[in-house]
Amino acid sequence: MKKILLIGTGGTIASEITADGLAPELTSKQLLAAIPAISNICTAECIQLLNLDSTNMAPCHWRRMAKCIRDHYDRYDGFVLTHGTDTMAYTAAGLSYLIQNSPKPIVLTGAQKPIGFDSTDSKINLEDAFRVAAADMPGVSIVFSGKVILGTRAQKTHSKSFQAFSSINYPYLGVLRDGVLLSYIHPRHGEQPIFWNELNTKVRLLKLIPGGDRELLDFLMERNDALIIESFGVGGLPETGGFFECVRSWMERGKIIVLTTQVQNEGSDLTVYHVGHSLKAGLGVLEAYDMTTEAVLAKLMWILARTKERSEVERLFYTPVAHDILWPTKSE
Repeated sequence: MKKILLIGTGGTIASEITADGLAPELTSKQLLAAIPAISNICTAECIQLLNLDSTNMAPCHWRRMAKCIRDHYDRYDGFVLTHGTDTMAYTAAGLSYLIQNSPKPIVLTGAQKPIGFDSTDSKINLEDAFRVAAADMPGVSIVFSGKVILGTRAQKTHSKSFQAFSSINYPYLGVLRDGVLLSYIHPRHGEQPIFWNELNTKVRLLKLIPGGDRELLDFLMERNDALIIESFGVGGLPETGGFFECVRSWMERGKIIVLTTQVQNEGSDLTVYHVGHSLKAGLGVLEAYDMTTEAVLAKLMWILARTKERSEVERLFYTPVAHDILWPTKSE
């Protein structure tokens, strides 16, 4: 029987009602005690690493999770992390870069309602997560509402319903039906994981709105090493408001700028319209293509902790990690 470590970090799954609303109160040991059926799946042990509402999660916490897994990696066959849903996709992406090529499963799960509620999704999600962690499903994934989602492809797409997460521009790795895992895709992995320790958190995100100007872009670029711009449609910048010259100016000073799209599915393509073509052909901004914003953010933090040299940043950004980018590639 496989030996799985449960790492508790808080979230709705571990919350109880307080005078100020739901707050994480339960430990990972209490979560395990609430689901005795897990003993039929694997041998489970637990650690309480954090107890946070996931709104309070930050990259420093991703590093703590990665270190915990690294410290215990040789003793267990797989890992389950309970986590709040609101930033779970960011954490899954972060762990995908901090722990690469893992042959062992690293599964994040949580719930839309606490485990103590009568109408909760906590118990089935946690059982399913242990089933995946006890199977040969390598790498980082999210298991939620019967779906197995690659860590670099997950986004929270529903704020309240049990079908909280979707896989963006990539198929589900598998589904769970009546306690049985149907595996569709077996992610690539190595013989041993590669652990990374550092992240450069000077990366920010700007969402374009109609009629905006360069003021906020300048403000963010002064204080950070990289900026992700969520543009409209397949991508581009307005020809008014000074955006083009602003981007040119900051890139000449060594800053990294990535264009992505606010549209959830099908990705960007800066070659389609004039407002995007000049950015790529003239300035050489990086393009996210089919990557999620969560993955772009985490990948830039990982890359910029290694190098700030433009050509190397570009090479690493377009090099797939955990199937984070598929179409198209810069080599086209």
